[in-house]
Amino acid sequence: MVEFVTLKEKEVKFGENNFFEIASKKAVTDEGEKPFISITRGYYKDGTDKKFTKAISIPEDGKTLKAVVDILDSFVE
Repeated sequence: MVEFVTLKEKEVKFGENNFFEIASKKAVTDEGEKPFISITRGYYKDGTDKKFTKAISIPEDGKTLKAVVDILDSFVE
């Protein structure tokens, strides 16, 4: 069985009721732990209830994460 543990999370709000949740998490199994970054898109239903719609997980292996950050940074003007 896999247990997901959230180590740290931050939220970026945009639009009227949308957000991205960016979190450092780890998947814990009997075989060990695997850290990853989760980026989840969601919205606030009725202004307060968080509803999650889409997610992506990025391995927290340094090389992959840095490549994604560099690409995202290249889009910022």
